[in-house]
Amino acid sequence: MDTRSLTLFLNLSETLHFGRTSEELHISASALSRSIKQLEENLGVTLFERDNRRVALTQEGKLFQTYARDTLQQWDAFRESLMQESHDLKGEISIYCSVTASYSFLYDILSDFRQRHPRIELKLHTGDPAPAINRVLNGQEDIAIAARPDKLPDNLAFRRVAVSPLVLIAPREASDNLLTSTPSNAEEWANTPMILSEEGIARERVDGWFKRMKVSPRIYAQVAGHEAMVSMVSLGFGIGVVPQIVLENSPLADRVKILSLPNELGQYDVGLCTLKKRLKSPIINAFWGS
Repeated sequence: MDTRSLTLFLNLSETLHFGRTSEELHISASALSRSIKQLEENLGVTLFERDNRRVALTQEGKLFQTYARDTLQQWDAFRESLMQESHDLKGEISIYCSVTASYSFLYDILSDFRQRHPRIELKLHTGDPAPAINRVLNGQEDIAIAARPDKLPDNLAFRRVAVSPLVLIAPREASDNLLTSTPSNAEEWANTPMILSEEGIARERVDGWFKRMKVSPRIYAQVAGHEAMVSMVSLGFGIGVVPQIVLENSPLADRVKILSLPNELGQYDVGLCTLKKRLKSPIINAFWGS
């Protein structure tokens, strides 16, 4: 069964970028364009609206995205069930996590798994942890290492790996007095420059905390990824909130200091997540139990 065209379409429907999809799937842009055009001709509909500046899914494209995702998952599940019968697991698992998670947790998880299942290929993507769960929910990844959200989606399975407190960090050396100790009142908080994540659980909790204090924070910068936040704080641009495990593994840890943090912000519950229905896959289930 040739599922290549569905794979190409599904990746492009997520990136909405021909160049990025070409690079990720190791195919030329012209070959990708021909494949999508042939798919549209076979279906008799336009799947993408595209011009020199943007690519967007049409309504028909959104419907076909759901079909392609379900079809590929069903095909993988059926193929894996046949392999289970032969007691020889082989195939591919895509995993998404932050750079910190890749060397903090992934090595231990993968070392035993690779010995037991050498014919299963692992495809690792690293990046900002904020979109990790959505990448699993929309079918881009099989498994992600992510922080458990305050409300876990019903269709998502989560297995804890570690717990990491959130810490408030400031530059170790700063000329501004507000950056050498925790702001003590709403006025000081409002005047303290903050380095915040663009999105994610830590950002949601910080936003909620400021809202409860009725403070409009002075946001100096919004960055993708907690590692970048440590860099910005170490340079003296402001203070920020990061998981302690990120700070412990940062080469800049000695250039920042930890300030006291409001208890309301809680901690990071870090673990593996996947769609519950994907646990029926022998390959995913084997990894889940590793």
